[in-house]
Amino acid sequence: QVQLVESGGGLVQAGGSLRLSCGASGRTFGTYTMAWFRQAPGKEREFVASIGRTGGRIYYADSVKGRFTISRDNAKNTVYLQMNSLKPEDTAIYICNAKEVASWGQGTQVTVSS
Repeated sequence: QVQLVESGGGLVQAGGSLRLSCGASGRTFGTYTMAWFRQAPGKEREFVASIGRTGGRIYYADSVKGRFTISRDNAKNTVYLQMNSLKPEDTAIYICNAKEVASWGQGTQVTVSS
């Protein structure tokens, strides 16, 4: 089991940027496909972006394509989500996921004010 800890959330005005980080425990980070999901109040958890084990195979939800960038640093056991041109509808708890072991972090709150 891998432990995931997100950071970097906060309050930002529409049009602003945030960079989320997700640190993982253990020595097997480089063997996992990593993903970001988000969950807004009253809504189901939704996929945001994913990245393959070596940084390829990158996918985005249509709603964030062109605004968000996922990346990873396997030497630091960390996956990132750079979020630009934020919109109020991006407000949610952002949660990190390691696909192969079905591990989830606790999430970090992102609030975008209009």
